[in-house]
Amino acid sequence: MENKYIIRLIKDTAKFMELYGENDFKLRSYNSAVFNLEKLDVNLAELSIEELERIDGVGKSIAKIINEINETQNLAYYQELLANTPKGVQEMMKLSGFGPKKIKLIWEELKIETLEDIILACDSNKIAALKGFGDKTQEKLKMAALFKINSRHFLHFREAEKLGNMLVEDLKSLVGVENVSLTAELRRKMEVIKPIEILVATNDASQLRDYLRNSEMLDFYEKMSGPRNLRASHLTTMGEISIHICKPEQFFNELFRTTASPQHLAHPLDGAGNLMQLLKQQNFDSEEAIYEAVKLPFIAPELREGLWEFEWAKEGKMPDLIETGQLKGILHNHSTYSDGIHTLEAMAKYCKELGYEYLGISDHSKTAAYANGLQEFRVKEQQIEIDKLNAELGEFKVFKGIESDILGDGSLDYSEDVLASFDFIVASIHSQLNMDEKTATNRLIKAISNPFTTILGHPTGRLLLQRQAYPVNHEAIIDACAEFGVVIEINAHPYRLDLDWRYVHYAIEKGVKISINPDAHEKAGYHDMYYGVCVGRKAGLTAKDTFNALGKAELEKYFEKRKQVALSKA
Repeated sequence: MENKYIIRLIKDTAKFMELYGENDFKLRSYNSAVFNLEKLDVNLAELSIEELERIDGVGKSIAKIINEINETQNLAYYQELLANTPKGVQEMMKLSGFGPKKIKLIWEELKIETLEDIILACDSNKIAALKGFGDKTQEKLKMAALFKINSRHFLHFREAEKLGNMLVEDLKSLVGVENVSLTAELRRKMEVIKPIEILVATNDASQLRDYLRNSEMLDFYEKMSGPRNLRASHLTTMGEISIHICKPEQFFNELFRTTASPQHLAHPLDGAGNLMQLLKQQNFDSEEAIYEAVKLPFIAPELREGLWEFEWAKEGKMPDLIETGQLKGILHNHSTYSDGIHTLEAMAKYCKELGYEYLGISDHSKTAAYANGLQEFRVKEQQIEIDKLNAELGEFKVFKGIESDILGDGSLDYSEDVLASFDFIVASIHSQLNMDEKTATNRLIKAISNPFTTILGHPTGRLLLQRQAYPVNHEAIIDACAEFGVVIEINAHPYRLDLDWRYVHYAIEKGVKISINPDAHEKAGYHDMYYGVCVGRKAGLTAKDTFNALGKAELEKYFEKRKQVALSKA
């Protein structure tokens, strides 16, 4: 039982309590507990109820709740609240930017219980008439409802891959199954997935049907299934699942066909025809053999989008895609100095333990008060600790960084003398997200033009399946980074994956370096680097294009040179 699950359950319970008008004192006790638990560096599942009671901000009542979650993997009170709440209202509670009080008002005053009804009410101006809403809030609500409707049944890549791999292992164990693989968008490592697609080679599909019928975690859609395709959904995540069935001798043809996008399969080949037509002519014993048959080099699954891969292949310029093992260090990370869970020392030592050469610590800057952002005196305190750690950690190095807020006018969140005390600056937008394209683009370009900016962090602010990106002119932003020598981040957090891989490709073409950063707020967050690598690979990213594929000594020289240039311009 992970702390994240426990805390999320308590947080969600508090939201539904607020929906039902629970008293403020009880709500404060839940929210206070969440605040303190999010800072805790111990495994809650391993604590006794007496130990839980001694945690600041927890007390006896919350300790009992945590203990119940540990013992049952659930919370009866939360389930009771859910049982009393229509499914549509539960979905309304997930709308970005709208808390329980506003949802309660919509539900009780207008008797609205679905996202579709919210849109109808917006179109007839019923929402704007509610107390505390108005025209602008009504339009924002409509956009949020449309976004949520369009996101139904999609899963983040991380969640889909985890579930898909579990299903693959289960299916491999069935009698008569000769081969199994993830396929389609999941194999191409798209950022969000619907449905999870799996290819199974067997001469007897009855075992597959029995598995789906008897599974306690799946809902088998028997009436929607056919002889070559079985459909189901995952009961916990509501993720959709599609299982393709083929004969064993057809496996590689079908794996190729179901993996590639329609554009990849339909791309015209020299001498007429396309890959789809080739697959109909004979069965191949590997995907490599399919490309060999048309005199093309192997194209990695994640590149098979029908975009730029054939141009590379025909010109002999197929990139040697970045691998996780080629990354030498991890930049953009947080510690307990701001809103991280683990101390700076713990973050540094675990990074070293993972085999990296360096860590870039970049806690939040002072404007981010909600994240315990660092005032100037705390910047000095952290930098003193970094010097001590660097004296203790041998060849491993902690670089002094900050995630400086890009303020509303595009300026960075410290004076030049404070900015000059850092080795590097990650510049990011965290507030005033409701911008038009011109405002957002100009704000970012001003920050990019600041000589102290090293890396542009999560450039579009998106949260996949939760919050839309603010609109920007991607090409203008990337062109500015090329002009001012600013690195662009692929934020590897599975909910961000920002910059989008489609624009990472443009950045590479413009010669902009890419830094794969986990935005880790705890030690486990380092492992999200894998998802950033997936994004980079889809764009054709290589080690030579990757900023943090530089070794420690090279990075030291880069930071020092860039700082001297910045000081000369200050």
